[in-house]
Amino acid sequence: MKSVKFILGTQYFVYFGILGLFLPYFNLYCYHLGFSGFEIGILSSVKTLTTALFPMIWAALADRFHIRRPIYIFCTFASTAIWALFLLTTDFWAMLAITAFYGFFYAPIIAFLESFSMDLLDQEKARYGQLRAWGSLSFVMVVVLAGRVIDAFSTEIIIVLILAGSLIHSFLSLNIPSTKQTHQSGFSAGAKTMLNRRVVIFLICAFLMLASHGTYYGFFSIHMENLGFSGTFIGIAWALASISEIFVMVNSQRILKRFSYENILIFSFIIAVMRWVMLFYATSALVILVAQVLHAMTYGAFHVASILYMDQLTPAETKTLGQAVNNAVTYGFGIMAGFLLNGYYFEILGAPVLFLISAVMAFCGGVLLMFNKTKN
Repeated sequence: MKSVKFILGTQYFVYFGILGLFLPYFNLYCYHLGFSGFEIGILSSVKTLTTALFPMIWAALADRFHIRRPIYIFCTFASTAIWALFLLTTDFWAMLAITAFYGFFYAPIIAFLESFSMDLLDQEKARYGQLRAWGSLSFVMVVVLAGRVIDAFSTEIIIVLILAGSLIHSFLSLNIPSTKQTHQSGFSAGAKTMLNRRVVIFLICAFLMLASHGTYYGFFSIHMENLGFSGTFIGIAWALASISEIFVMVNSQRILKRFSYENILIFSFIIAVMRWVMLFYATSALVILVAQVLHAMTYGAFHVASILYMDQLTPAETKTLGQAVNNAVTYGFGIMAGFLLNGYYFEILGAPVLFLISAVMAFCGGVLLMFNKTKN
């Protein structure tokens, strides 16, 4: 089990290290290329649209034909090769096309990794948060270092760094062990559980939570720069959020023993409302950093509880599909909706008002989930 945890830990470490480059700085790179807020929103939404649509196709193939591992390895190498094309152009339409093709192959990677974790951890699923914390640790390290590198050089270095990280991840993916996927003939029946009322309502709520993060993921770095903060501060702010989430993930086993998945999710929505309202008002470094600490609940606790809750709701025949649907609805459609909304209104309303809209989204999701809990 130790070797399996090490393999999974390195996968999370590299994957989220790359995300620590992409999430805070790729949109900033596009901003420095002269792209408008709407164009940045389109690029971000196209990538998230592919994240929403294609994992379900890849997952259905993986579960139906029991080829999860080959697909995972193939997609890591293919997406890396396509990312290299960003070195050749700064034209918006060319970058849009590259983003779409990249997303097609990049899309299933995290959902498959979550599925590998659920299967390989087996009876130790409560330790998932501790394993996933390696990804958050990597995110912290990378986001701080990248901020300093950008201050020293330029945002253009991000493309090269992401390519290097993707190459490392591709070769590490070869170490993923095979899992014993069920060979029962119940795939179609298992897939129908995606239409179960509890699953559908949970997915709607999760969609609202991630959509509420659209301002943060899409325009937080730009908003910070517009407020006059340096790239180093931006990196520290992102890092502080991830450090906070690491604390929750490392202690997730204790939290899960005391509280149900649904109660953790509902509390995460309450904290999300508080966080977005704080960023609506925030102009000082102290208030911004305090708001970042709340990422421990809005992402850390929410993510761990949602992965385990979805695993609980889906049968063995469709575990990969269940995680893919969860990832598609949240980090796919949810983030896409958030990016589109923010991309269109960023230059019209400004980031503070968009954070207030985010708070309303989180409030609606929390109320719906609370209502669903009382109905069960």
